[in-house]
Amino acid sequence: MYELSLMSPEDRVESLSDALDALDALSVSVEDADAQTDAEQALFGEPGMPPPKDGWQRSRIVALFATEALAEEARNLLQAQEFFDGCAVLGISPLADQDWVRLTQSQFAPVDITPDFWIVPTWHEPPAQATRVIRLDPGLAFGTGTHPTTRMCLRWIARQPQGSLGRVLDYGCGSGILAIGAAKFGAQDIDAVDIDPAAVESSQQNAHANSVQMHSGLPDLAQGSYQTVLANILATPLRVLAPLLCAHVAAGGHLVLAGILERQADELKEAYAPYLPLQVADAQEGWILMTAQR
Repeated sequence: MYELSLMSPEDRVESLSDALDALDALSVSVEDADAQTDAEQALFGEPGMPPPKDGWQRSRIVALFATEALAEEARNLLQAQEFFDGCAVLGISPLADQDWVRLTQSQFAPVDITPDFWIVPTWHEPPAQATRVIRLDPGLAFGTGTHPTTRMCLRWIARQPQGSLGRVLDYGCGSGILAIGAAKFGAQDIDAVDIDPAAVESSQQNAHANSVQMHSGLPDLAQGSYQTVLANILATPLRVLAPLLCAHVAAGGHLVLAGILERQADELKEAYAPYLPLQVADAQEGWILMTAQR
């Protein structure tokens, strides 16, 4: 495989990326050409949401092609376009052959939630101290246990008294990891819902792989009240979902929210104030876990 590297001003990034896609690039990535220098720019949005801009003032675009001939053809075609004015070709270089499966696997090691509760990919043996284990591999749906929001939710689950989780709703279940974690700690009646059919399928597969029972489906599956309502999404949809999520919390039940940055705590408290009093229950790497009890 071969990499075609281009330099682009911010206003040409989208056009170049679209053109590279149309030219059968296997992948297209955009990075700050001034990264690791004094001119580096911070450019990020809330995770899962569109970035505030398409690129940096000086963006390096890297496209991967199956052959050198395809990379050269793409370079020649792009240079002939009017929108390429102000852009530059940095070069074409071969990409060293690698065992991509092994490389990907090496990036996912067992993750400890508590000293005896671990998330372990299927190609690893569980640590000796692990008495509870979730088997989970990277997949199409969000939630492998490495992100602080997921770890905080699982940590909250692990700290609850045995048998206290009751009926559980995992809203925005992704890979189903929170629902599986609840099952590992004694929950018997679990609904895991998501707007993405791929997440529903992933949850079902992961539940089967972990020998736990849950009901997976689209949001309409969630009916009635639950002793534990979990939602690891993002602050914006959590605000919108406030009345719906709170309506599912049974008397004495718990609401557990994640995907919230520390600076968003007050706006979440305000959004949920008419329904339940939210409090910050945990924090890690700039993210917080917020909980409430009816």
